[in-house]
Amino acid sequence: MKVIEPDWPIDERVGAFTTTRDGGVSAGPWASLNIGVNSGDDAESVAANRDRVSEALPGEPRWLRQVHGSRVIHLADWRPDIEADAAWTDRAGEVVVIQAADCPPILLAARDASLVAGVHGGWRSLAAGIIDKTLTSLPVSGDELCAWIGPGICAGCYQVGSEVRSAFVDRDPVLAAAFQADGDRWRADLKWIAAQQLRAVGVEVFDCGRCTFEETDTFYSFRREGQTGRLASVIWLAG
Repeated sequence: MKVIEPDWPIDERVGAFTTTRDGGVSAGPWASLNIGVNSGDDAESVAANRDRVSEALPGEPRWLRQVHGSRVIHLADWRPDIEADAAWTDRAGEVVVIQAADCPPILLAARDASLVAGVHGGWRSLAAGIIDKTLTSLPVSGDELCAWIGPGICAGCYQVGSEVRSAFVDRDPVLAAAFQADGDRWRADLKWIAAQQLRAVGVEVFDCGRCTFEETDTFYSFRREGQTGRLASVIWLAG
């Protein structure tokens, strides 16, 4: 199993990585380490892939039922069917996991390793204020946090309609800088939006700089393939 680890100045008691397509058992458009249960893949293959990811972790990952919303939970409130697009924990051994296949995953850690969090950075969640809601949920200030933006679709590969632009710009005109006109549509930079919202409250941001759409052999991309798998971005506190 090949993974990508954040390059950030965080205490070694924090562990984190994002999976790639490599190292699983799925076939076809899901080859091979697909962890998405609602992706159309064979359920037994997905379960086997999730087991492989779990083997690299200090505890069971707390999978969320992500719905492109803005709900944030503490893992103490987790249950298998819970709907949320962000989670955090301050307890060692609990694993936050975010699933994505173009939407940028955002991993957060306190500099003193007192807590970690994960955010699903899809456009609907970002427009609904999921970053602000996550930061408000945490018992630390923004300047006590670092964020890592994992693999996600880049602006050059992500074309959207005017309704997506309006969802951001009507709320914060500064975010107009994330959209470049492309005929009657727009190229949108979700990673820039996430970074802007994080930096606005003092969070130090690190971006892995990798595009899921462009790296066909490494990442899944819903925009590129339609039917495809999902990547897992995980973060935890060591015991």
